[in-house]
Amino acid sequence: MKQVSIFAIPKNLPYEERLKRRQMLARLGFAWLVMMQVMMFAFPGYLRNDYIDSEILDTLDAAIIAMNWISLALTIPVLFYSASPVWSGLFQKQGSSWINMNWPVALGIVVAFIPSTITTWTHKGEVYFESISMFVAFLLTARYLEFTANQSAQFSQTKTEPLLEQARATLAQKADKVAFWFIIVQIALAIITALVWYLYIDQTHAVPVLVSLFVMSCPCAMAMAVPTAYSAAQAIFLNHSSLNHEQKEYVITKTVHCTNLNLYGSLVWHLLMTPLAMLGIVAPWLAAITMLISSLAVAWNAYHLYKKLSKDMTGELAVTQVVM
Repeated sequence: MKQVSIFAIPKNLPYEERLKRRQMLARLGFAWLVMMQVMMFAFPGYLRNDYIDSEILDTLDAAIIAMNWISLALTIPVLFYSASPVWSGLFQKQGSSWINMNWPVALGIVVAFIPSTITTWTHKGEVYFESISMFVAFLLTARYLEFTANQSAQFSQTKTEPLLEQARATLAQKADKVAFWFIIVQIALAIITALVWYLYIDQTHAVPVLVSLFVMSCPCAMAMAVPTAYSAAQAIFLNHSSLNHEQKEYVITKTVHCTNLNLYGSLVWHLLMTPLAMLGIVAPWLAAITMLISSLAVAWNAYHLYKKLSKDMTGELAVTQVVM
């Protein structure tokens, strides 16, 4: 029998779920395509300060204006097509609270898009279209990994291990609580910090600081912590159906450890980057990259758990068969 992996497409995956997977991949691919184009169009703006006293400044400014309009045109479908799950998920209740991870995402996008649109029209100020497209592309990448891990765990086997399911429910409740308070604190911190910058430091840097903090307040990696580790454990139980009670306990213990490492590791990563964003050191595009790094680290750690458990269980089963 072909072994099941952590992000594999289950053989018996229903058509509706396959369609969701394809639609999600289409939105993700479109966001990445636009992101690369918008980053290219943003390049002339990065060079402007080097040509302040140059004869070609007027030509460069004309090019920047044209590139900004093209970037605006490309970013709009990203907002309404690729990021559509963000808007539709704003008022979906998560547990006992209406505050979910879509709120910091939506706030970050709106706060970056409106000033960028005004700047494109008035030709005064900075635009953040590349940061918006990067944020959406990286966010969808993290959510796609989370979604495929959930699908793999849910549809790859017909029988659920009770001990693992109990552990998953406990870990999911803890992860939701941590993510909820993280979002609340980060949003409040972003608003307060932006006001301090606007009133007392530098008005021109208030918006990028606010956008960076909103981007970093998205707990994408935290949301992935439980599904990815759970999917890894589910794959182990499916691939090794003859595990005894002690081996099952070992798998669950390692799964809980991996989940806690991913959850609190991503939390520490965000807490380390937040002061840098508050100081204006982390630009919005860099904040999006830090979010992607933490999400990929969670996915890699869960995959590492799967490979390690596969090796351990294969070795133990081989030893057991030799002894018998």
